[in-house]
Amino acid sequence: MNTFAGSIRSRGVTRRDFMKFASVMTAALALPVRYTGRIARALASAARPTVIWLEFQDCAGDSESFLRSSHPTAGQAVLDLIDLAYHETIMAPAGAAAEKNLRDAMERARGKYIVIVEGSIPTAAGGAYCTIGGRSAVQILEEVASGAAALIAVGTCASFGGLPAAAPNPTGAMGVRDLVKNKPVLNLPGCSVNGVNLAATITHYLTFSELPATDQLGRPLFAYGQRIHDTCPRRSHFDAGRFVKEWGDAGHRQGWCLYQMGCKGPKAMHNCAAVGWNDGTSWPIEAGHPCIACTEPGFWDGSTPFYRWMGESLLPTPHRPARPQGSLGIGLGAGAAAAAAAAGTAVLIRQRKAGAARPDSGAGDPGSEGE
Repeated sequence: MNTFAGSIRSRGVTRRDFMKFASVMTAALALPVRYTGRIARALASAARPTVIWLEFQDCAGDSESFLRSSHPTAGQAVLDLIDLAYHETIMAPAGAAAEKNLRDAMERARGKYIVIVEGSIPTAAGGAYCTIGGRSAVQILEEVASGAAALIAVGTCASFGGLPAAAPNPTGAMGVRDLVKNKPVLNLPGCSVNGVNLAATITHYLTFSELPATDQLGRPLFAYGQRIHDTCPRRSHFDAGRFVKEWGDAGHRQGWCLYQMGCKGPKAMHNCAAVGWNDGTSWPIEAGHPCIACTEPGFWDGSTPFYRWMGESLLPTPHRPARPQGSLGIGLGAGAAAAAAAAGTAVLIRQRKAGAARPDSGAGDPGSEGE
């Protein structure tokens, strides 16, 4: 069947795994547990949306990010959540046949399909820096966006221009929101996008028939509502004034704060600590590398050199008492709690828009499709 539950059932995924995915998505969206049943029912019954995935000035890292997931509770589930009608990297057709796939998908689902954009859009020299089938990226984006219900910019390049837009930006690279003004555009920045956040965004769309609430930069609050600094498992070391001074020193080996090694966590918004990478096994700071603020606009120009620290303005001093250890979220559980607090705004906004309808409670029965 053309539903998420039907798709995973055909691959032998059990009802237990189906409900586990619904629970993971509820947590990723920072929603109360009572929404699990509502999400499960939506995934069991809602038709998978047609998705057109466009690649422009990119390294294909965002495609790799969700394709490399090894189990259906993370990014790999994106392929089951959606009807992926066009994707240059993974589809079988090429050349004229591929372009026909694009046209057919646009006509078949006009006004209903979702466009996922990977990579920045070059605008200099009449768009000559990126052409596909004789058309520029700007032309393709304008045409495909015209019939879309919504657009999702995955990765920092599609969101804000990313590395191609670094000074002096010779190609005139821009993000999707810089060019598309008449359609809803949601940004999922990161170098690369986290597959869990992409899956959660689509799950939200299928469950509530709208994109998640966003900040002023178009980023969903559930994933970008808290600073990495405030959910970092090394935060207690920052508060206590314990900093890594040199790679491999005693502090580095003991997991002390990386702020003086250039960590940009105090200015980066993301839920890395809560969802992790590589199927949730780790993330850069946990692995001993400072955050480079890859989710922020102009991160290349604003964060390099990456190992230069930001100065003493944030350091605890005798005149600025440090917060008690544990006063802010540290670790996975606290990271999720912090994200939940930020996303509370999204829930309230959505409930007000829906007339404050009472949410479904309990796990519910997603239907036999999820068996």
